[in-house]
Amino acid sequence: MDDLLLTLKTTFGYGAFRPLQREIIEAALADKDVFALLPTGGGKSLCFQLPALLRPGLTVVVSPLIALMKDQVDGLQLVGYQAAALNSSLSPQEAGRTLDDMAQGNLRLLYVSPERLFTGNFITRMIDAKVRAIAIDEAHCIS
Repeated sequence: MDDLLLTLKTTFGYGAFRPLQREIIEAALADKDVFALLPTGGGKSLCFQLPALLRPGLTVVVSPLIALMKDQVDGLQLVGYQAAALNSSLSPQEAGRTLDDMAQGNLRLLYVSPERLFTGNFITRMIDAKVRAIAIDEAHCIS
């Protein structure tokens, strides 16, 4: 069993990839820019989560849905991965701790709301944190 299938099985509990997932993941792991348009329920999240877990560095995921961020982060933390969310539901202290974790390299995945990208000096902090990849989870986040 190759590393991708092993991680898919042991981390996410799936025995096989859905259509196009493997190709998208392999392209991301080869540091190629990827645009993946998949139907609802097509497994888009796995296409940025699995590469983020297999390579060093931070992946920032832009997502407009706080509930989805929470579900994704909770699921990743449950299986032992360092993930966090940064959105309007956090207190200033919680947001500060998350930003500190990002700066110290303690996170593999950081979910952020689109409006968070343009608050304070977040872009500068992302550059300083040496973000490895950015995933846009919903296309309307880039309008």
